[in-house]
Amino acid sequence: MTLIPLMSAIIAAPDATPAPVGAPAMPPRNSYGSGNRHRPVAALLAVGLPIALVAAVALSPMVMESKPRTEPLIGTIIKLPKPPPPPPEAVEDAKPTPKASSATDSVDPLVKTVPLNTDFVEKGPVIVDLPPIDPGPPVRPADPPPPPKLVLAELDPRFAGSFQPDYPASEQRREVEGMAKVRILIGTDGRVKAVELVSTDSPGFFEETKRRALAKWRFRPATRGGVAEESWKVMTVRFEIRNG
Repeated sequence: MTLIPLMSAIIAAPDATPAPVGAPAMPPRNSYGSGNRHRPVAALLAVGLPIALVAAVALSPMVMESKPRTEPLIGTIIKLPKPPPPPPEAVEDAKPTPKASSATDSVDPLVKTVPLNTDFVEKGPVIVDLPPIDPGPPVRPADPPPPPKLVLAELDPRFAGSFQPDYPASEQRREVEGMAKVRILIGTDGRVKAVELVSTDSPGFFEETKRRALAKWRFRPATRGGVAEESWKVMTVRFEIRNG
């Protein structure tokens, strides 16, 4: 702060001092003679130094001193328990809001209904609970229809002349008469397919009968419902010696 009076003194100094009469005139203090052009550094310092000092003085209030740092506080964190929640407030029972009475026009409904708040029983037909009905014994299922009746095979009359077998020669020489009863299987075409012996008076009679049945006998096959099917039939053949 000592620079301010010094600057004020330099600025307030007179530019020239009057010389005594008869003395040679001296150049002013602040003026520069012919030798000044040979001292430019001195002139620069003479002008720039006051300006720098004035700028330093003007900027000195803007410098702020830093505040002293405070030491950090060291302590211990203590966790406090949370307070219990407040009890719920008792809610008063909601009271029904009284309805404001107002005059309204009543309109008769198209269909009359029975109010629900009255004890009313609609009259109608009386339904009597019937006792359980005994169904009785279970119904027997209907019998299936009987199968068509079997029509037995018959000898074809067209082949009746070929029915009698030949007379065995040995029995004929001995003049032995007799019979042969056989059981034959008749196919759907009317032909004999098998011959079985039932009884005979001589083996020769059976052999001749079997040979003739397989070769010459023809039948009308048995039918059931119009459909031909195989069937068994018993035939009796008689052997007699005829004179003449």
